[in-house]
Amino acid sequence: MTQQVPRLGILKARGRGLSAAALRAARGARRVAMLSVHTSPLHQPGTGDAGGMNVYIVELAKQLATAGVEVEIFTRATTGALAPSVEIAPGVLVRHIEAGPYEGLAKEELPAQLCAFTHGVMQAWAGHRPGYYDLVHSHYWLSGHVGWLAAERWGVPLVHTMHTMAKVKNAALAEGDTPEPAARVIGETQIVRAADRLIANTAEEADELLHHYDAEPATTAIVHPGVNLERFQPADGRAAARDRLGLPQGALIPLFAGRIQPLKAPDLLLRAVAELVRDDPGLRGRLLVPIVGGPSGSGQAKPEGLQKLAARLGISELVRFRPPVGQEELADWYRAASVLVMPSYSESFGLVAVEAQASGTPVIASSVGGLPVAVRDGVSGYLVAGHEPVAFARALRRFVDDGGRVERMGAEAVRHAREFGWDSTATRTAEVYTAALRARAGRLRSLHG
Repeated sequence: MTQQVPRLGILKARGRGLSAAALRAARGARRVAMLSVHTSPLHQPGTGDAGGMNVYIVELAKQLATAGVEVEIFTRATTGALAPSVEIAPGVLVRHIEAGPYEGLAKEELPAQLCAFTHGVMQAWAGHRPGYYDLVHSHYWLSGHVGWLAAERWGVPLVHTMHTMAKVKNAALAEGDTPEPAARVIGETQIVRAADRLIANTAEEADELLHHYDAEPATTAIVHPGVNLERFQPADGRAAARDRLGLPQGALIPLFAGRIQPLKAPDLLLRAVAELVRDDPGLRGRLLVPIVGGPSGSGQAKPEGLQKLAARLGISELVRFRPPVGQEELADWYRAASVLVMPSYSESFGLVAVEAQASGTPVIASSVGGLPVAVRDGVSGYLVAGHEPVAFARALRRFVDDGGRVERMGAEAVRHAREFGWDSTATRTAEVYTAALRARAGRLRSLHG
């Protein structure tokens, strides 16, 4: 900043005045247009396509607003009952854009609605004075295409967060899952080239952007997602949470929480539990397996698939299926569990793992994507290589054989989760915004002499 101020002063002295881009760079981002085409921040996580990205956008926007950066989130209207705009927190506004039918439109059909969505975003922008938005931050590839056009039209930088990548998902498909289409791969490649800055959740994701999409290292920033440490905490403990949820006090409770689809692999937990009781039939009286979430993605094709699998494995009486729940009740499910099991085939980060740890519950997770960052192996939980049920059963067996392991690792989990707060995520994101603004202002200065 000490170098920037004199340069801006020289521009004034020469009588040319400050460009809009230079002004934005000098002051930092004050109002951001955030794009989330396919899933609304108002949707319940764990339903349909709503998941960690919804939580990410809401929590990041709230923290940015607290720091003085206003955020307007543009998302597709999925019901006529919602107002055109909804304030979800001071400084955070959700704008509903009509693009296609409210209901019955799958995520795979949304590319055909991007023109309509872009038109709605431009209509909203047209009602403001020039320079109203300082920057566009798009989430997921569908939003990236709208963000690319909006940023070019408004003359502002585009910051993009992938959340997931087609090439990475296709390299680690679960059995029966559907590959991501070539159109998405092409679209993501175009966005990487167009974006002023890319935000990756972890160093591994940044490497994937460089390796699969030829991203520029200088414009790729690593920003870890956070966790709401006020909501997700041990609170009054495991016993009280089990009382509230009507769960048995003495049970070993491995929990799955999230969208039910092949990518998240809840079936692996059921198969692992079947391995446990096959080897030790006496565990039937001690095990309870809650599955909290709703069908999503390709899992919607067979919404009853997990129930049928539990029956085939002979463990139906051990499994409780629960629909998606709000964040407060979800925190109780985390607290009540002995361990969270997250056997995903691909995770850009794994917010659920950090939320569970913050609530005092250790985690057993696949060693994929960002999960090795989210879980401290051998301390706050265990990472499992591969996707063999016997390997997950072996990790679960450690909690069966050592009754004190849940509490010991749970305490370490809380300490580990404290490293991830949304305030630091927002601070680092705002720094990325400022870097994007300054880079664009510098390019414009060089172009115009």
